[in-house]
Formats: sequence, C-alpha cells, structure tokens
Amino acid sequence: MLLCLIVSMGKAQHEAPQLEFVVELKVKCEGAYQVGQTSHGNRFIIPIVGGTFEGPRLKGTILPGGADYQLQSPALGRTELEAIYSIRTDDGVNIHVRNRGLICTGKDADGKPQFYFRTAPQFEAPMDSKYAWLNNAIYVCQPSMGGEEGLICLKIWMVR
Repeated sequence: MLLCLIVSMGKAQHEAPQLEFVVELKVKCEGAYQVGQTSHGNRFIIPIVGGTFEGPRLKGTILPGGADYQLQSPALGRTELEAIYSIRTDDGVNIHVRNRGLICTGKDADGKPQFYFRTAPQFEAPMDSKYAWLNNAIYVCQPSMGGEEGLICLKIWMVR
C-alpha cells in the first residue's frame, strides 16, 4: 500500500534526505548497574535522573525515572541500547521518548580503530498539543559525552 502511494506521487526521487536540527538534550545519569550475562548478552542499566533540553521549537527538563538499557556483545564488538524516559516542556507538556541505537568498536578496512555511536529516537507527544509534529517523523541522534560526570549530550535531527 505504501509503495503504491509513493509511486503515485510521481517520479522516484534520488536526492539524499535533508536533516533539520530539532533539539539538544543534556541527560543526567547515575552509575550503571549490571544484571550480568544473560541469554542475550551482558545487560547493563543506567538510570536517567534528570537534565534539560532546548531546541528551536521546544525547551524543558528531562524527568527522573527513565533508564538506558544496554546489552553488550563483546564478541561482536557492539552494544545495543534502548533508553526509555520522559521529558516535560517549559509549558508543562509531557513527551515520552524511546531512543534505540548502537555503539560499535573495532577496526576499519585499514586496521585503524573505529568508534560508532548513533541512535534513532522516537517521540510520543499528545496529539492535542503544539508538539504533535514530533510524532510524525524519523529522527537521528549523535550522542556525545557531556564533559561532566554522568552527563550525556544528545543532538537530534529530523530527517526531511
């Protein structure tokens, strides 16, 4: 059905998608704890205890109570992560966030060390709010360490 809709919209487009900056989150985390080796890999959980966010169309705080669930597979040189938490805008609207991604280490084709850390967040905003537009797009995120202990910065772009 979706393919038919795309085909009916006209000729195929071969242009690369564009990115539009949406928001930067500064997420405060507490120390990780380990579940241990499970049937799926080595499970870690990192509690999310607060933080702030700001972008051109939204600003507010990160609510405590979420967590970043990480599954390490050392044999594959990768960690799968899924962070689940909520944010509250300055005007009092709660938005649910689910952010999935990968951390990969290893060597490139030339044998040089490489590090890859990217995620794809999804937002669930109330449909009757001015933030409902967050529900209807794909997002990509470039995480980085925030400089201070327990802080991670997430720069998020909407794929256009």
